[in-house]
Amino acid sequence: MSPQFQSSAVQTTISEQEITLQPASEDIWDVKYRLKNKAGEAVDATLADTWSRVAKALANVEEAGKQEYWHNRFVWALAHGAIPAGRIMSNAGAEAYKPATSTINCTVSGTVPDSMDGILSMVKEAGLTLKAGCGIGYEFSTLRPKGAYVTGAGAYTSGPLSFMDIYDKMCFTVSSAGGRRGAQMGTFDISHPDIIDFIKAKREDGRLRQFNLSCLITKDFMEAVKEDADWQLIFPANQSEIDDEGNTIVWRLLPHFKSSVVHNDKGEIACKVYRTIKAKRLWDVIMASTYDYAEPGFILIDEVNDKNNNWFCEDVRATNPCGEQPLPPYGACLLGSINLTKFVTNPFTDEAEFDWATYREVIAIFTRMLDNVVEINGLPLEKQRAELISKRRHGMGYLGLGSTLTMMGCKYGSAESLDFTEKVSYELARTGFETGLQLGEEKGVAPIMNEDIKITAAIMAKRPEMANDGIKVGDKIKARILWAKYSSYMQQFLQTDNPEDKALIEALIEKGCRFTHHSSIAPTGTISLSLANNASNGIEPSFAHHYARNVIREGKKSKEKIDVFSYELLAYRELINADAMPFSEDVDKQLPDYFISADAVTPKQHVDIQAASQKWIDSSISKTANVPTDFPYEDFKEIYMYAYDKGLKGCTTFRFNPEVFQGVLVKEEDLENTTYKFTLDDGTVVEAKGNEEIEYDGEMHTAANLFDALKEGYYGKF
Repeated sequence: MSPQFQSSAVQTTISEQEITLQPASEDIWDVKYRLKNKAGEAVDATLADTWSRVAKALANVEEAGKQEYWHNRFVWALAHGAIPAGRIMSNAGAEAYKPATSTINCTVSGTVPDSMDGILSMVKEAGLTLKAGCGIGYEFSTLRPKGAYVTGAGAYTSGPLSFMDIYDKMCFTVSSAGGRRGAQMGTFDISHPDIIDFIKAKREDGRLRQFNLSCLITKDFMEAVKEDADWQLIFPANQSEIDDEGNTIVWRLLPHFKSSVVHNDKGEIACKVYRTIKAKRLWDVIMASTYDYAEPGFILIDEVNDKNNNWFCEDVRATNPCGEQPLPPYGACLLGSINLTKFVTNPFTDEAEFDWATYREVIAIFTRMLDNVVEINGLPLEKQRAELISKRRHGMGYLGLGSTLTMMGCKYGSAESLDFTEKVSYELARTGFETGLQLGEEKGVAPIMNEDIKITAAIMAKRPEMANDGIKVGDKIKARILWAKYSSYMQQFLQTDNPEDKALIEALIEKGCRFTHHSSIAPTGTISLSLANNASNGIEPSFAHHYARNVIREGKKSKEKIDVFSYELLAYRELINADAMPFSEDVDKQLPDYFISADAVTPKQHVDIQAASQKWIDSSISKTANVPTDFPYEDFKEIYMYAYDKGLKGCTTFRFNPEVFQGVLVKEEDLENTTYKFTLDDGTVVEAKGNEEIEYDGEMHTAANLFDALKEGYYGKF
């Protein structure tokens, strides 16, 4: 059955027929998002109290006399699917109990300088950021390669990876606020001489485990792979290296290197070529690591910058820890997701439809809510606060896409599901910018909108079509014009069949917007599990309909395995066929054929869904293509090439590999089929199935989670 795209506000939606919260969901809410005092006593008596606390904190930003009205509207939106991200849920309205925490999920470090003083100063800033509860990303390819001579120190550098180890240990030590471990992203340029060391770093047990890692991939590199061409590994040269006739020097446009490097009159930087290798060989190193270790990720940095709304004033080189927010130095972003399952009417029937009118209403109110978070950001660094306030970017996305498609009788990855995904993303974007225009008129536009931007040769080279409008180098143009008229993303609204879209862009050119960025799709792991009763994560299908989730517990060294059920399974039992649906291991065999899970979706279908959404998402998307353990390696490599050809900003895969690590989500059959071996101090070897319970250090663990904790160093060296 195909999804129906008509409005059906007169019918009953899931919002009015709540499905009983499963114990795992209630437990995660209690641990992560329920406000408690220092004695551990609940301040939020119920989930409704949590909604009300958050709504009140955001409504208090409104002018006097309107706060009660907006509090009621915000509570309504929260009950109808608007779910602010974890830092907002945990910390908004909690100042009396947690005064030093932030409502911001995502940040990116300032550019890491290539000096000891600069590196350590950024470690301090990162520590303060993590302490406030924010995740943080960094680019480390600004640091000179291992073995390069440091004139001031009279010695040779140990390279970027050794300094990344410092950040890793700092993050391990500084536990993030709110009972979660710190989250970091490390990015690295594909042309850096130490790129292979970066790719292989996590092959060492326990190393860089507080990081997600991603390569910054360029179009030039991808084309070199296709053509089996050579690839130069380079780094900016100092004057003595340029003068040394034994070195090969090439000139490259590298805008992220601002100072202490040699430029020519074209703005290019002199770079020393350290090594030349076949692009395909480097590609195979990346693919082999990703196949075995699910890292490094794959960020198409040219696409990120070309599609950036702030293309004229930002050079993005890093992302937040899950990749859905590419951000400039000191960039920060607040997040939120709309639970799509709330808008399905008559689920699991031939009359199933999606309530577009209510969806748009929730988007509009939620946009105002997220914009209000800027005023209570709680960021620890002045540069972070200044960057956030200047552009007021937020990232609204959605969760439960897979669950929603199932409830509408539509298979995830089908042609119908692609149409639905594009439409749900378009409506999110369009309604968001309509609201941003209105908020700009009511409260004022983002400060950057009214700035005069001097047109440089570099800006002109990015958008040569500006010359057709009489714009030339040296002119000063309002940022809102460059943002609304010449951004590749915003221009898409001029290409739709809806004349109102053109009128929207014209109004934004004239008046500006309350924010520069509106949309982003986050992974929503614990948000989905708790506040959405385990609706599918973000843009994903449900991992399975009965599986185990490995949850971090404060004070516990290994993760705890808990049983969870998909939201659509719970809804099906409660609304359609309770007696016929026992919670058994073979539950999938008892469900209609449109109940599919992640392993039934092909990698190509995963990419197609991401591409359908990415068209209307102005930041990025955190998405993982799950592949079976026995998926052929040559086919696996084609996933990434296909993602590049589809114009995605990034791509991530996950292949269950029990020899390497234990994932967050795991199926019982995978645990049952995996044997772990433990060697005791006396040399005795103990074997256990992955799902068997083992007592160790006074705690009970599954064999899989204990093995993982020992391997990753949470009990010391393995």
